[in-house]
Amino acid sequence: MEAVAEKKTASIHEGKYLTFVLGSEEYGIEIINVKEIIGIMDITTVPQTPDYMKGVINLRGKVIPIIDLRLKFTMQEEEHTKETCVIVVEVNSTHIGIIVDSVSEVQDINGSEIENSPELGQGVDTNFILGMGKVKEKIIILLDIEKVLTSEDLDMAKEIAEE
Repeated sequence: MEAVAEKKTASIHEGKYLTFVLGSEEYGIEIINVKEIIGIMDITTVPQTPDYMKGVINLRGKVIPIIDLRLKFTMQEEEHTKETCVIVVEVNSTHIGIIVDSVSEVQDINGSEIENSPELGQGVDTNFILGMGKVKEKIIILLDIEKVLTSEDLDMAKEIAEE
């Protein structure tokens, strides 16, 4: 009976994912949350924000807060390259840009290719992981972007965008 429930959980996450790279890992976010992908631009820093909140950009007259996903995930900050880009996502009707090392492709991931996120022990929060996509001999960590960006992040982003 438990296997049936597990299968059902994975299959509700099947669909199209934009896959991208951070460090040596590949991640995916549901394409429905992605508004656009842009190259890295000049970012205006905003004082008194966390390290990962890089600042804001002006995208066609709209102020978009920018988060460095490497820093959000407590990874080492890297020099931006020509591959580095910003994925503009919409979460709870707020637009936020997330900086990633590079964008890979849009991938169709079937429910049968998704496993539930692993239990990594006490004190390790894997709440923001929808599951693990197993596609073409590799594992893609599927992110729930609404849980990656906490309500504090969203409130801060809204405030910054309105200023």
